[in-house]
Amino acid sequence: MQLYVADIAASRVRPVKELKGFQKIALQPGQSQVVTFDLGAASLGFYDAGLRYIVEPGKFKVWIGPNSQAGPAGEFTVV
Repeated sequence: MQLYVADIAASRVRPVKELKGFQKIALQPGQSQVVTFDLGAASLGFYDAGLRYIVEPGKFKVWIGPNSQAGPAGEFTVV
């Protein structure tokens, strides 16, 4: 499973989707498994023009799925 995040309204141009985590799991047909990702605020930041690492408040989209094109999407806000 892969975890992707997109910053919806950053002050700088950001990637459309950034890979923030992954776990390789093997499942048999009909089998399921719970996968957990920890996504801290520090992993949402970037370097500004002054080369300072910052985390801007705002909305983010998140996807979890087998690749960057599949999987359910959600939203959250960093305050």
